[in-house]
Amino acid sequence: MKRYFIHLAYNGKNYCGWQIQPHAPSVQAELERCLGLKLGQPVHLTGCGRTDTGVHARSFYAHFDLEDPIDDCVELAYRLNVFLPSDIVVFKIWEVDPNLHARFDALSRTYHYYISQSKNPFHQDDAFALFGPLDVERMQQAADLLFEYKDFTSFSKLHTQVKTNNCNIMEARWFEQDGLLVFRIKADRFLRNMVRAVVGTLLEVGKGKMTLGEFRDVLEKKDRCAAGESVPAHALFLEEVTYPQEANV
Repeated sequence: MKRYFIHLAYNGKNYCGWQIQPHAPSVQAELERCLGLKLGQPVHLTGCGRTDTGVHARSFYAHFDLEDPIDDCVELAYRLNVFLPSDIVVFKIWEVDPNLHARFDALSRTYHYYISQSKNPFHQDDAFALFGPLDVERMQQAADLLFEYKDFTSFSKLHTQVKTNNCNIMEARWFEQDGLLVFRIKADRFLRNMVRAVVGTLLEVGKGKMTLGEFRDVLEKKDRCAAGESVPAHALFLEEVTYPQEANV
């Protein structure tokens, strides 16, 4: 059995996310369909994670297994890109160790959330338009509190089937880029809806509607109802996924 990694990116606007869902278009379903047609056999992809409906990925990895080796991975990637819709692109396909797992062997994931603080017709589909003053320094102080905690139940979608709500936050910072306010967060794993809930709650701090003490209380209550509303999905991007050196990503 041969195992292959596939590196891709997608605009999530037209999809229910990465993972296959009943009666809804997904990136996984579209890519499995195209791979199956090109390889002449059913293909099952295992992704590095799952993204919510409307969330984008500039860098996403998945693996699949085949009995027979692929003759030319470069040619297969080219043929897939001709066949795939314009909102999905395949960068590379390559053989890896049969034990390497796209999800469980990922060391970290990094997300960016983009906010436009002035009317901008060129960022309607990839940034959250939010007008009014924000205390970014105070939002950074709140973001720094994330490093003190492991359990992020307060920022998780309710009734998810995970064994633990613990995550190891490696980076959490606000910065400006090309006229946009950006929140960058990196962790070993994320809970469903977690990044959007974190950003929504940090914005409450930035608007002066929540103090740093109250933000800490949200973390400690382990109650989703205590946190702020989730921000819209269209401004969230999975930017980077890292693996051990032997993955050759």
